[in-house]
Amino acid sequence: MSQPQNKKSNSNITTISVALVLCLVCSVMVSAVAVGLKPKQVENSRLDRNKNILLAAGIIDSPEVSNSEIQQKFKEFDIKLVDLTTGKYATEADLQAAGITDVADYDANLASKSKDLGIDLGDNDPAGIGSKPKYAKIYVKNGANGQPELIVLPIYGYGLWGTIYGFLTLEDDLNTIKGISFYEHKETPGLGARIEEPEWRAKWEGIESYDDSGEVATGVTKAGNHKDNWVDGISGATLTSRGVSNFIQFWLGDQGYKPFLDNLRDGKEA
Repeated sequence: MSQPQNKKSNSNITTISVALVLCLVCSVMVSAVAVGLKPKQVENSRLDRNKNILLAAGIIDSPEVSNSEIQQKFKEFDIKLVDLTTGKYATEADLQAAGITDVADYDANLASKSKDLGIDLGDNDPAGIGSKPKYAKIYVKNGANGQPELIVLPIYGYGLWGTIYGFLTLEDDLNTIKGISFYEHKETPGLGARIEEPEWRAKWEGIESYDDSGEVATGVTKAGNHKDNWVDGISGATLTSRGVSNFIQFWLGDQGYKPFLDNLRDGKEA
């Protein structure tokens, strides 16, 4: 009388075993694909970052460019690390002490969250980023005289739905904005996401970062409330506009790149 029950039990065990084996095989296959695609994903991310640097610098005027063109034009830039606490370029000794072996691969966003390379902003955090890196990664294009012709500064801060990442480029006077680009955000399509549009980004060209006293002199106004040397906000995207204004002022200010730019103007950046 117990034989049918035993057959049913054996059948259940077989089914579960087959399912487990299939799950294991699928997991291994998915992991293998993920590992295999990782280098390609990293390379694509690097190319996208470099493309946005070129856009912010005005080296290219459209994102529709080939990877080979991006690679070629990006060679015009030197990658530097700036110590945000001193406003000077990081030295070899600084990098060794910090355990940074490759400047090109250094991730400032990741460093900002680490115990040794991050600086907690506490309540003084208008950009809404929580912490900043001790060493910021910048991109410099030197002119024929060996002096900086363009400096591309990474900028980021909280918008409406999350952190917005971008680049801001200054001309050789270290004051006039050459261009701006945004490469990662979670803002609302058709509203806050319009910060990516060429028409809005073009409004930043020629804006002066600082006034005669050295104070930050620009930002984003409320839509329709024009202000000289400021950029008009996006209608219907007040919080995104305010967020962009806050973090641009933060990065151009004393907690960001201002000490470095001041030193660079005075020849004290080394």
